[in-house]
Amino acid sequence: MIAKEARQAVALERFAQANPQMLEEIRELDPREQAQQIEWAFEDAAQEQGIEPWELTLQLIAESPEQLQAMRLEVHREVAEALGMEWQEYCAFNEIDPEQG
Repeated sequence: MIAKEARQAVALERFAQANPQMLEEIRELDPREQAQQIEWAFEDAAQEQGIEPWELTLQLIAESPEQLQAMRLEVHREVAEALGMEWQEYCAFNEIDPEQG
């Protein structure tokens, strides 16, 4: 599994490689501007799919449906903890099956 710290970078790289036309369009920009354009396109792609960017990140890096479910649950647990909510309460509030993610 990809380390948490590297997930976003790996997802952005995979997203960029899957969109060669976008890379061609931004090739004249400096590296910082290219990275910004890729990130904006990534966020737009997530929005078009009706999901959050973190969810698209997980979809791009997951090696199996089971790993994707595990990573989703991990993110939701972190959010619940940050909010100070009990896990079962968080799952009920967000209509999450704690076994499925």
